[in-house]
Amino acid sequence: MPALRPASHPGSTLRLPRAAAFWVVGGTVAALLAASSAPSPLYPIYQQEFRFSALELTAIFAVYVLAVLLSLLTVGRLSDFTGRRPVLAGALVVEAAAMAVFLTAEGTHWLLAARVVQGLATGAAIGVLGAYLLDLQPADGRRLGSLVNSVAPAVGLGIGALGTGLLVQYGPYPTRLTFALLAGVFAVLAAVTATLPETVRPVPGALASLRPQVAVPARARRPFAAALPTMLSTWALGGLMFSVGGSVVRTVFDRPNTAVVGVVLGIFAGAAAATGVLVSPLSPERIERLGTVALAVGAGVFLVALEVSSLALFVVAGALAGSGFGSAFLGSMRSLTQLAEPHERAALLSAVFVASYLALSVPALAAGVLIPRIGLLDTTVGYAGLVGLGALASLALPVLARPAGIAAPGRPAAAPDSPCWTC
Repeated sequence: MPALRPASHPGSTLRLPRAAAFWVVGGTVAALLAASSAPSPLYPIYQQEFRFSALELTAIFAVYVLAVLLSLLTVGRLSDFTGRRPVLAGALVVEAAAMAVFLTAEGTHWLLAARVVQGLATGAAIGVLGAYLLDLQPADGRRLGSLVNSVAPAVGLGIGALGTGLLVQYGPYPTRLTFALLAGVFAVLAAVTATLPETVRPVPGALASLRPQVAVPARARRPFAAALPTMLSTWALGGLMFSVGGSVVRTVFDRPNTAVVGVVLGIFAGAAAATGVLVSPLSPERIERLGTVALAVGAGVFLVALEVSSLALFVVAGALAGSGFGSAFLGSMRSLTQLAEPHERAALLSAVFVASYLALSVPALAAGVLIPRIGLLDTTVGYAGLVGLGALASLALPVLARPAGIAAPGRPAAAPDSPCWTC
């Protein structure tokens, strides 16, 4: 792993102050995640317009996740060798192109192509943006980069789902306007990238950085195994909400208003963001346990809401589950990143994201297979039940001994020094 060295710039070149650049990068995180959730309220509309099956619907969701994973594992570390700005600018240009494909989509294959291109761009940007935030955070605000890394994605997910729902319901060109606006946003952000200060001097080894690295350090293997049920449950629940959540609201609860779909998905993401801020001063162990309890309770309320066909209870369940998502994963990630040396963290995070993104996509694909056979309601009940069981399994696991030097329960732990999108 090369040492990161500050890059020097000619004094005549226009550069944003580091404080302003930090918030521009944070806003870019939110914009990318808003774009990732923007299609979710539109899935039922696309399904009617293009007449594709439930399996194809979940495949459109899953290919995005797998493309993010592929890009994250290969391009995620590229900016350590070539510099932050060129990688970020390229990713934003590709993201704008993905929005253009959505804008002109005329069938299922167009949607699949748009999601693959978007996933590749988002995965490339995730690697550089997380590192950029930690590079640019104030010297006296060590935890600020980690906090923005945690909150900005959830805020973006909420804005994307809610904004799309409102624009589709009350604006013109329901399947076009959102993506026209987002294409413009990413074009502007790509141009603004030229004014960001470069924090890394290019060094040899760019091609070697494209080799995926997935490894769990020996001292982190037992805690990693203990955290797996939490990670799998939280991300599987996210997959449920953003793949078939819109169809559940429209079909099970008979609410075809797309704005309602956007509000429900926005509440889930908003609760995750708010909880991440509220619990951040606590120890990782306490954060993870509180979040896992909220996740289990939220999954239980989901089941009740589906049983009694109550949209109000479904919204409450979304808020509870969202808060569990935001805090359970935050706690487990903070615990794990403390167990890795700086040169081990990229590989450890890759292992975490492999497990997490598979949990996000594979159950969604399974739901697409099951929905035509047993129906949307029964599939969703089974999905929520498995999430709840996973959370309960995490609570039931014994507390594993942690090596010396790790924060004790009740004491804030040091923030990780590597990019972490939900911690």
